[in-house]
Amino acid sequence: MSGSNDRGDRDGAIARAHGYFDDGRYLASLRRLVAVPTESQMAGSADALRRYCSDALPPEFDGLGFEVAVLENPRAGRGPVMLATRIEDPALPTVLIYGHGDVVRGLPEKWRAGLDPWSIAVEGDRWYGRGTVDNKGQHLIAIQALRAVIEERGYLGFNAKVFVETGEEAGSPGLRDLMQRDAARLTADAFIGLDGPRQATFLPDLKLGARGGVAFDLVVKLREHAAHSGHWGGVLADPGFILAHALSSIVTRQGRILVAGWLPASVPESVRRACNDLVLEAVPGTPVPDPGWGEPDMSVTERIFAWTSVIVLAFITGHPDAPTNAVQPEARARLQVRHTVDVKGGEIMPALRRHLDAQGFPEVQIVPVMERDMFSASRTDPDDPWVRMVAASMQRTCGRAPNIVPNSSGSNPSDIFMEELGVPVMWIPNSYAGCNQHGPDEHALAPLLREGLGLMAGIWWDIGGGHAPKRPPR
Repeated sequence: MSGSNDRGDRDGAIARAHGYFDDGRYLASLRRLVAVPTESQMAGSADALRRYCSDALPPEFDGLGFEVAVLENPRAGRGPVMLATRIEDPALPTVLIYGHGDVVRGLPEKWRAGLDPWSIAVEGDRWYGRGTVDNKGQHLIAIQALRAVIEERGYLGFNAKVFVETGEEAGSPGLRDLMQRDAARLTADAFIGLDGPRQATFLPDLKLGARGGVAFDLVVKLREHAAHSGHWGGVLADPGFILAHALSSIVTRQGRILVAGWLPASVPESVRRACNDLVLEAVPGTPVPDPGWGEPDMSVTERIFAWTSVIVLAFITGHPDAPTNAVQPEARARLQVRHTVDVKGGEIMPALRRHLDAQGFPEVQIVPVMERDMFSASRTDPDDPWVRMVAASMQRTCGRAPNIVPNSSGSNPSDIFMEELGVPVMWIPNSYAGCNQHGPDEHALAPLLREGLGLMAGIWWDIGGGHAPKRPPR
C-alpha cells in the first residue's frame, strides 16, 4: 500500500492540512481540547485526565480507521494513556507518535484581564489558552496531518500509533512501567513527538533527545543551634562561608566547571557539526548569553546542547526574611547539573564527592533530591537515517534545511522511549521561546501551527511513500 498505488499527491496532502487551519476546523478542535482542565500537577485531576483520553481526544480519529484504547497507568492514582493504532501492513514501517494531554496549573488569577486558561482567546496571530502549545495544540497537528494524508492518498502507507500520555508535566510517573507492560502493542521503528519551542520562528526544528538533569543539595551543618554573633563570631566556623568556598571550587569565576567526571571526554563530530549549523533567533524579552561565561573556546550552541552546565537553584543560611545576629548552624544550597549522554548521570554525585574531599571540604554533605529534577540524558545521532529522511522531508516542504538540534536543552521522556523501544527519537516543535508555556498567558503563534500542519503532512506522506529507512533485521 505505498508508492505506485498512490492517488492524489504530496502537495494535495499539505494543502488539505493547511485547509483544516484555514477553514477553522483546527481551531474548533483545539478549543474543545483546551476546555478540559488536565492539570496533572494538581490533586483531583484524575477525572479530567481520563475524560481527555476517553472523550475529548478520540473524536479526532473518527473515520480514520484507528483503534482507540485507554491504557491504565501502572502507577496508582496517575493518569492514563490514550493509544490510537492503525496497522495497514505489519511489513510496513511503524511510527510511534507522541504527545501529552496534561498541562501545568492553569493559574487563572495570574492571566491578563480578559484571558481564561480554559478558553482560547484569539488576538491576531496569538492564540491564548493553557495547552495551546504545551501540548494539546502540538499533538493535534500530528493527528490532523494524518487525516490529511489518509484523505488525499486513501491510506497512510505506514503503520501509526498515536500515544498521548497525561503525566508529562508531573515527570511521566509510571511511563516506563507502562512501556514495559504493553511492549507488544507499542513496538515501532521510529518515534516522532511534537513538543517544545523552536530555536527560531522562521525555521523549523528537529530535536533528537534531551540533556539529563541531576539535582542535589549541598549541606554544611556544624551544630544544632545558632550562637550569639558578638560572643561567638570569629571563633565558630561559619557554614555560609564554608559552603560558599565549596561552591567556588566547583566552577571558576567565569563559570568553567572544575569537577573531574562532569564533562564529556569528547563531543561526537556529528553533534558538534549540528550545533554549529544551528540558526538562532533573538526573541525580545529572552536573556542574552553573557560573554565569557562557561566553557571557553566553545560556541553558545555547543555549550547549551553538547556540554555540561551547573547552576545554583537556591542558597540559604539563617533567616533571610528576618536576619538575626547569630553565627548560623547550617547552610544549604541546591544545585542542578545538566549533562549529555556523554556523561553518566549516575556518576555526577560520586564525582562531586571525590572533588569536595580532594579540595578539603569533607564536612559538605551531598543530599540527593528525589523529585522531578532527576531525568536521564538521551540523544539520537544526527546522522541516523531516520533523522536524514525526516530532515529532507522538512526541507522539501519549507524550502530550507531545518535546525537539527542534537538534544533539547529542556527535559522530555526521550530516554524512556529510546531505551524501551530501541528506536531513533525525533521531536518537531511548533512553538517559540516567547510562548509563556508553564506561565500565565500561554499562547501559540497561528503561523507556526499552520506551518506545522503542512510540515507533518509532508513527513507522513514521505514515510508512506517509501522514503522511510529500511527496517534492520530483528
